[in-house]
Amino acid sequence: MWLQNDNDMIAPSLLSADFSNLAKEVEMLNGSSCDLIHLDIMDGVFVPNISFGFPVIKSIKDKVCKPLDAHLMIVDPDKYVKNFADVGVEYLSVHYEACTHLNRTVQNIHACGMKAGVAINPATPVSVLEDILPECDFVVIMSVNPGFAAQKYIDSIDKVRKLRKIIDSKGYNCLIEIDGGINRNNVEELSKAGVDIFVAGNAVFSSENPLQEIEYLKSKCSRQPL
Repeated sequence: MWLQNDNDMIAPSLLSADFSNLAKEVEMLNGSSCDLIHLDIMDGVFVPNISFGFPVIKSIKDKVCKPLDAHLMIVDPDKYVKNFADVGVEYLSVHYEACTHLNRTVQNIHACGMKAGVAINPATPVSVLEDILPECDFVVIMSVNPGFAAQKYIDSIDKVRKLRKIIDSKGYNCLIEIDGGINRNNVEELSKAGVDIFVAGNAVFSSENPLQEIEYLKSKCSRQPL
């Protein structure tokens, strides 16, 4: 039976940061206990919003001391996999819904030296992942409809439990990441259900003390299930 350990990761999303003071925000994260820095990459086609691209990532890469976790919410992500490796991304996830040849895309991510993840939208069942799970380093469960920060959390606890059961029953070495509406009200329950990586944007950057908020979230997601 799966038991949670003390290695759960917090990945603040830069989409919720103050872009007029991005270097300062990155410096704050460098000094925090967060584990990854999450990058939401949107193209205005796969999702109804445009975020940022390679120039912004290049501008912060030399300033960050945490691994970069890029979540591609774009059509035809295969075109850009190597570019993300070249700018220093270490974790790269693509959407199941956006990839015609998902195995090829995941293999391409690995060939470029990155950890490969597959993300699914709230309406997509975890059962579609069974054939790709052996090749994944992590799966991203979207707990909001992708495209915008600070959305209301969509209850995903049962989805996490189903995915955790599949991963454990098959013995796969695959982490579960959750993205959307994560805060102190749901992080502990999700941790107990089997989440390993928590993307927290608005909860961190809207806090009066982001450093303390990251510490609090970490303290709540490092517990064994009851």
